[in-house]
Amino acid sequence: MVPDGILETVLYAKDLGAAEAFYRDVLGMEPFAKAEGRHVFYRCGGQVLLIFNPIATSVPPAPEALPVPPHGADGEGHVCFRASAADLEVWKARLESKGVTIEADFEWPKGGRSIYFRDPAGNCLELAEPRIWGLA
Repeated sequence: MVPDGILETVLYAKDLGAAEAFYRDVLGMEPFAKAEGRHVFYRCGGQVLLIFNPIATSVPPAPEALPVPPHGADGEGHVCFRASAADLEVWKARLESKGVTIEADFEWPKGGRSIYFRDPAGNCLELAEPRIWGLA
């Protein structure tokens, strides 16, 4: 057996307010759940993007809470969002209009384009055509 796919992806940000503003104002994503100082959750296609405060999630859960093990990460994470070739130009213009620096914009040797930029926590974000991985 192998897993059916990835259900959720996690990034970490100590300043959840800045993260929420970025993902809303720049990427157009609205949270479906949040807990002040702990997390902000977004739906993205058929998956979920979780943004946790690593300080809060590294604490073991209270006895009456769900038994989710502590977790967290220090440093910059990475997530790649799926985008069509046609949408990448629109995304690039939107990012630049919001004052987001494009760190890289290139065609992969085997085909497909990627655009790299960062969120306020320093996480490396990418918008790319699925064909960079041979996906439709």
